[in-house]
Amino acid sequence: MNNTGCSPTQRLRAWGGLTGGAMLVTLWLLWLLGSAPRGTPAPQPTITILIWHWPFTDQPPELAADTCTRYGVAHCRLSTNQSLLASADAVVFHHRELETRQSCLPLDQRPHGQPWVWASMESPSNTHGLSRLRGIFNWVLSYRRDSDIFVPYGRLEPHSGPTPPLPAKSRMAVWVVSNFQERQKRARVYQQLAPHLQVDVFGRANQRPLCANCLLPTIARYRFYLAFENSQHRDYITEKFWRNALAAGAVPIVLGPPRATYEAFAPPDAFVHVDDFSSARELAAFLAGMNESRYRRFFAWRDRLRVKLLGDWRERFCTICAHFPYLPRSQVYEDLEGWFRA
Repeated sequence: MNNTGCSPTQRLRAWGGLTGGAMLVTLWLLWLLGSAPRGTPAPQPTITILIWHWPFTDQPPELAADTCTRYGVAHCRLSTNQSLLASADAVVFHHRELETRQSCLPLDQRPHGQPWVWASMESPSNTHGLSRLRGIFNWVLSYRRDSDIFVPYGRLEPHSGPTPPLPAKSRMAVWVVSNFQERQKRARVYQQLAPHLQVDVFGRANQRPLCANCLLPTIARYRFYLAFENSQHRDYITEKFWRNALAAGAVPIVLGPPRATYEAFAPPDAFVHVDDFSSARELAAFLAGMNESRYRRFFAWRDRLRVKLLGDWRERFCTICAHFPYLPRSQVYEDLEGWFRA
């Protein structure tokens, strides 16, 4: 409280004769007293995001105080300390742990008005138990573009400097798959394509697994990669497209949402869509008959763009803070299942 009868401006004028060092000390003291010169921005409070159970593990990664700063998000703190429930600005629940009952919702301890976030990067076909979650969550974090916190598996971002060389190609097409099921559409399309095109298959499904460091170098030798999603749903475009194909330097042959969805994320001439062909035989003929000039046009985007992978859950959770000031506080998903399966 100002009990001197002088305004901050008047006090500064009275002290105009101070030396430069003394003036700096004076300004600092005024700021501490809440009387800093006009225009000084108020310190921004840190937003605390509590992750109730880290996705897919009981051993969460180290979360340093500057974790989110490393991802370009300031004033954001991630924590897995459940004792912070009463004070956290928002709490995140990853669906897989709720689905398997590995984690439970602390409904009887929930502070009034605290936003809860439902998080999942799985497709509706691989998500169960949503009917139990009516009227609980305020915000959604997922790959869906209409999510409150939209987090794709990857994106293309501007790039300057020399274009990285395209890896040398010695093989036609490759597919890495670990969960091969006959009922899946991707399995049927592969079976239709294989008689007409040489496709090398790796992964646990055929006992030819690739080590983590072998994946991209192996794919890089191929002209095309079968970026077939395990299920076809709205906006569901995973690392199969971003990492396994584009980042590796292979042209993705995509099976997932419609072409228009892919074009919202990448140039239309950066991929081949299965739906563009009337049959697998026609697709195979198009790929096999492609000359080098036509093939290299698929990589024109590399002159100005580069792949940014968004696979780290720390970065995904930090994104909540970037959206936090703009998210609706009174919103509740009364029918989360209905929304997600739409």
